Amino acid sequence: MSGLHLPQRVRHHAAERPGAPAVTCGDTTLTYAELDWRTNRIATALSALTSDGGRVGALLRMRTEGVEAFVAAAKSGLVFVPLNWRLPAAEAAAIAVDAELQVLIVESEFAAAADAVRGALPSVVVVVVDAADGDVLPRGTWTWDRLVTSGTATDPGLGDDPDAEVLQLYTSGTTGFPKGVVATHRNLHNEPEGLLIYRWKPGSVALDAMPLFHIAGAGWLSTCLSAGVHVVLLGAFDARRVAELVERHRITHAFLVPSTIQMLLDVPDLDRYDVSSLELVAYGSAPITTTLLRRAIDRLGCGFVQRYGMTETTGSVTALAVEDHDPSGLRAHLLRSAGKPMPGVEVEIRDVVTGARLPVGVSGEIVCRSRNNVAGYWRRPDETAQLLTPDGFLRTGDAGHIDGEGYLFVTDRVKDMIITGGENVYPIEVESVLAEHPAVAEVAVVGVPHRTWGESVTAVVRLVDPSNQPDEQDLIAFTAARLASYKKPREIVYVAELPRGASGKILKRTLREGLRATEVPS
Repeated sequence: MSGLHLPQRVRHHAAERPGAPAVTCGDTTLTYAELDWRTNRIATALSALTSDGGRVGALLRMRTEGVEAFVAAAKSGLVFVPLNWRLPAAEAAAIAVDAELQVLIVESEFAAAADAVRGALPSVVVVVVDAADGDVLPRGTWTWDRLVTSGTATDPGLGDDPDAEVLQLYTSGTTGFPKGVVATHRNLHNEPEGLLIYRWKPGSVALDAMPLFHIAGAGWLSTCLSAGVHVVLLGAFDARRVAELVERHRITHAFLVPSTIQMLLDVPDLDRYDVSSLELVAYGSAPITTTLLRRAIDRLGCGFVQRYGMTETTGSVTALAVEDHDPSGLRAHLLRSAGKPMPGVEVEIRDVVTGARLPVGVSGEIVCRSRNNVAGYWRRPDETAQLLTPDGFLRTGDAGHIDGEGYLFVTDRVKDMIITGGENVYPIEVESVLAEHPAVAEVAVVGVPHRTWGESVTAVVRLVDPSNQPDEQDLIAFTAARLASYKKPREIVYVAELPRGASGKILKRTLREGLRATEVPS
């Protein structure tokens, strides 16, 4: 199956293993044969509502209809555009206009955003997945059942062109209006060599608990379906629900981000749930502290694989394999690494200003070149030019270095780096130290404007026990004893919760903006 893309993989599994479970959401399970048959009907129905290469949007949590729409779009030569359902209605409508959506598939929870999209794009066909045929709906609105029954069982037969666009994800927009990242079948393709790192077995069951509009959710879904495994969907992240699903479905594989790993481990009665079926947890999307990783390895007792990548690389650039996770061995330092390049991926470290390649052990910007790299942003030539180097490498915006054995160490986002008194401080260094303090449950470090030093290192801390708050100077001294003096926090801010995005990532921009109003004095 080495040359098969996502729709071809689904067809293959339906032919070879028709009765094998493909997708479970709640109490409903579709086999691969049922998934193939239903997506044929949806594909032909969508083709009748769109032009060639048209955009099909979705305002959906991770649910069966989203999986079907994704595969159906791939089968019919359309582009699937899942939208961030956390955005205000006006912002969702602006993205719909930017993407030139022709169809919007939505659940009624997001009716306000759907109305805004309809107002901005009067010609868009809105399909409500959880509406019944007898429900009162706005004029021209379809139910999901109507969409499915309007199609035919004839497979459109598309999805074999590696350069055909298939998925358009919008970046979070932390530096301005979100940009559409356009991925082709070639970008999204899962090679057999790349799938080996997950150690799939007959009967593997995977959990997809990330949002569909995030590469962690859509990419993991594509990986699991390509591998032919059974995928269990979770529409909104809830740590206790994760434990319940692992026990109920004997889940063997999951993809989580560091903050959701933290939430799972923090479930007070986690011992009540049988999570012994877990064989492998893939994690990524943000740096992880070694303290949290050691705790997860100890508590969950399964293998771990770190995946490093971004939306523009359609997933993994490097991976730290299970065998490299050895907390007590001679190579324990590799827990801080993002691993080695995936098959067919070139990774270099370059000077942020000059673009010159840097030697082993020297920190700079991480750049990569592979068939996974997207060609650019949807109708954004200037931003695309900034993304790619003249020799075809993609600028990740992340800082890091490569050691003598070829392992990549990601220190932080370049934009998250703190410059204080002319010195560079990477937040993950400080966070890793503070995470070792027994009173600290979770920490995020950001730079706050400072009249003398430019920026001041500030730690935002969630405590294990809020009623037992350590003295601020004690925590600062704890850090200073383990790091260079200029890296220690100048201020500790205690919070009940850290702000998070839909994928569970901590929103450092939100923290910086909140702290900027209380600028640290000189």
